Amino acid sequence: MPRLRRTDCSRPGILRERRGGDFTYVDAGGRRVSDQEVLERISALVIPPAWKDVWICPHPDGHLQATGTDVAGRKQYRYHEEWRRRQDQEKFDEMLDFARALPALREKVAADLHATDELSRDRVLACAIRLLDRGFFRIGSEDYAARNETYGLATMRKEHTRLVEGGGVMFEYTAKSGKHQVKAVPDPDVYDLLARLKRRRGGGPELLAYRERRQWCDVRSLDINAYVKEATGADFSAKDFRTWNATALAAVGLAVAQGVATTPTGRKRAINRAVKEVAHYLGNTPAVCRASYIDPRVFDRYQSGWTIALGEDFAAGSRPGEPPHHDRLVEEAVLDLLSEREDSPALEKVA
Repeated sequence: MPRLRRTDCSRPGILRERRGGDFTYVDAGGRRVSDQEVLERISALVIPPAWKDVWICPHPDGHLQATGTDVAGRKQYRYHEEWRRRQDQEKFDEMLDFARALPALREKVAADLHATDELSRDRVLACAIRLLDRGFFRIGSEDYAARNETYGLATMRKEHTRLVEGGGVMFEYTAKSGKHQVKAVPDPDVYDLLARLKRRRGGGPELLAYRERRQWCDVRSLDINAYVKEATGADFSAKDFRTWNATALAAVGLAVAQGVATTPTGRKRAINRAVKEVAHYLGNTPAVCRASYIDPRVFDRYQSGWTIALGEDFAAGSRPGEPPHHDRLVEEAVLDLLSEREDSPALEKVA
C-alpha cells in the first residue's frame, strides 16, 4: 500500500496552458514539462479539455492530483487512485453502520408519520425519509434546481407527481445530468400526505413543505439530512440510503442468479446483470453504480463462492410498497455477507 502525502492546490504546481489545438504543461518555475513519466501521469488523470484553471500536483504520491473549474463554474478534483480506494473503503464500512441503524430509523419514521394529522415539520420530513428509503431518490440540490432545472427529492415540484389509484405516487422529472426519471412509490402513508401537499394553496411550487407558525416552509436538503442525523445519532446522510439500497439490491440479484451462473463466465454475466438492474433503480449508469454505490465486497464474496440465501417465499412476505430487499432478514443476510460470516445460516455457498 503506497504512502501518500497531503497536497494543497493553493501551493505551486504544474499548470495547463492551451497552445493552438493542444495543451502544454508548465512547472512552478515557468518551465515547460518535458519529462515523459510526468506527462504520462498527467495523461492518465484524463483531465477534461473543457476545464479551466487546471492545477496539477507536482508529486506522483500526492493525495490530490489535479483540480480545475468545469463549464458550470464548479471546482472539480482528481484524487490519487489509492486515496479514492481508501475513501471508498471507509464509506462502505460506514454504510454497514448505517444499515444496522436502519430498523430504529424506520420505526421513528413510522411513528412520526402517524403522530399527528397536521402537516408538521417532523411528519413531512418523515415522509421524505420514507421516499428516500423506498424510491432510491437523490436528495437534490436547490442550486441545481435553480440553475439547471434538474431535481431531486428536496426540490421536487407538485407538477412532477401524480397520484395513482390504490395508494401509489408516480414521480416524473428531470434528474441530475438531464436524465428523465420515472419512479413509482406504492405507499398509502406517503400517498395521503402528498395528496394534501399537492392540494395546498399556500407556499411555492415545491412538493415538500410543512406548516410552522401559520406559514409554509419548503423542505430543504439540509432539513432532510438533519433529520437523519438526529434520528440515528450518527453522521449519516441521504446518500447512505442509495449506497445501502444499491448494495443490497446487487446482493439479491446475485443470489437469484446463483443457481444458473455456475461457471466463471456465467458469474461475470450475473454480476453485469445485477449492476444493470441496480442502475435501473438508481437512475445511474452501470459504471457509476459499480464504482460509487455498490460495495465491491458483494462481488468479491460472490466470486469466492458466497451469496445470501433466499427462501422460496422471498418477496412474498414484503409489506405493500416495500422493496423485497427491505425484508429485514434479507438485509441482515447482506450484513453477514459483507462481514464474511461464513457460519451464518443466512448465507449460501455457491456451487
